[in-house]
Amino acid sequence: MSKKAAKTILQPPYNFDISWEALLDDKEFVKIFLSDVLEDYILKQRWYGGKASKLKYIELSEYFKMQQGDEVYYGLILEINFEEAFYQHYFLPIAFVSDENFAQKDRILPISIKGQEGFIIDAINLEAFRRLIFDKVCNALPNDKSRVQYHKSLLFKDAVYESSRFMGLEQSNTSIVYNEKYVLKFFRRIYADKNPDYEMSRFLSEKKDFKNTPPFLGSINIVDSENTHITIALMQEMVSNEGDAWEYMLKEFHQVFMNLESKSINVDSLPTTELFLRLNINNVPPQIIDWVGLKLLLKVQTLAKRTAEMHTTLGSEFEDTAFTPTRFNGDYSVWLKNRLLYQFQNRLNTIENNLHKLDGLTLELAKEFLDKKNIIRKRFVKFDWTRLKGERIRVHGDYHLGQILVKDDDFYILDFEGEPESTIRDRKVKQPPLKDVAGLFRSFHYAIYATIFNNSEAYNQSQETLFKAGELLYRYFTGIFLETYVLEIQKENLNIGYNQERLFILKYCLLEKAVYELGYELNSRPRWALIPLKGISNIINSY
Repeated sequence: MSKKAAKTILQPPYNFDISWEALLDDKEFVKIFLSDVLEDYILKQRWYGGKASKLKYIELSEYFKMQQGDEVYYGLILEINFEEAFYQHYFLPIAFVSDENFAQKDRILPISIKGQEGFIIDAINLEAFRRLIFDKVCNALPNDKSRVQYHKSLLFKDAVYESSRFMGLEQSNTSIVYNEKYVLKFFRRIYADKNPDYEMSRFLSEKKDFKNTPPFLGSINIVDSENTHITIALMQEMVSNEGDAWEYMLKEFHQVFMNLESKSINVDSLPTTELFLRLNINNVPPQIIDWVGLKLLLKVQTLAKRTAEMHTTLGSEFEDTAFTPTRFNGDYSVWLKNRLLYQFQNRLNTIENNLHKLDGLTLELAKEFLDKKNIIRKRFVKFDWTRLKGERIRVHGDYHLGQILVKDDDFYILDFEGEPESTIRDRKVKQPPLKDVAGLFRSFHYAIYATIFNNSEAYNQSQETLFKAGELLYRYFTGIFLETYVLEIQKENLNIGYNQERLFILKYCLLEKAVYELGYELNSRPRWALIPLKGISNIINSY
């Protein structure tokens, strides 16, 4: 199929005197399907991640049947090619429906097949398809060698289909809730490899019995024409919860800032603590406990404990080489520096092009960033692996409050796909565990400032006072977290280096994360660029 043909604008009706089971073998149908009709549909989907680039054309990379008896659906692997000379792959299952009243918002193509008029739709909208998938996973055979491989974990006891529904609005994936007990996540953007979420979830719950992540129950992988295994779906037990830790912290922080008024607290008189200094909760000054509340500080301890347990579990493998701990070396150092210097240069260009959108403290911090660009660049280059004695392990990779569920007084960790901007290979590189800690600290920082931005009218203090209180809160949160985290890690003998090494890696990862965030904020919501810029300022001024 030529690129030119793929862009031809075709008009309905589309009539095919060929059976549904043979439709994807018809070149004329494929040409029509990949026309502007599908392009328009893809561009409107929340899970489509190429909105910042210009779509050039779509190709059908692979297709396979997902069937049971005479019930047939197609799974498509679409290759989206962009004007900027790169491509992405997406998974789209399709079904044919003839009911005029069905899936009116999700129709991809009106079509007539052997005189039967109807529509091609995303099959996930069809309960019959969702049921088929559930039954296939429940009845999966061990050592499946077929092209579409359904896997069932030993943790998944026999179940009968009762109901299914969409979990809700999501960005990059589509999750289905079955029987109000299980969640099947369809990966929309896919990669020519096993998805890290599948690998990590299976390892943690099936092999290591880590309790604070949703148990892995099954998966769907396909084997493509090059014999590569591609993960298209992951099934887990549904953890009943009270929402994610991001929403939880926003509510708690709002109360903390309200306490300034209700308890007549003078922010300037509150005792401070050194940034990233480990802090035993028993040594937190009573004025801080009165302001913040002991319960919230104890929650930070619990979260630190669960994070440490995740890392010690990930660092406890000595057979599977994908998970065995390893040391720092020259190859890792070169990989890291090249990646970060490229990203840093990209952010420099972005900030220079967006200075006119900034004002006040944000503009001041942006100018500091530009003034100190050589210092920041040297910080990234300064990574000397020969001085680092700690271990690298597989990490979460995109660890933030939105990836953590709150249940009772505990936390459950999910979504191990890794950093969205990274390649699938980069997401599987073993990293220092403190990279995840840095991600969570940046999320604490975000939640504090988001609370101030979202509730400014509710507080009587000046924004400057609120920022000062927020930075103080951040110091105590990170100090308490580090104390519990390091003690738990050391107890289980995972080597994260000596104190000076830990501090270096933490600051390095925090700087990396804040620079990464800066690009998104400048492009999407310049007002919020203050948050990563303040994070960068904290790091470069704390050495």
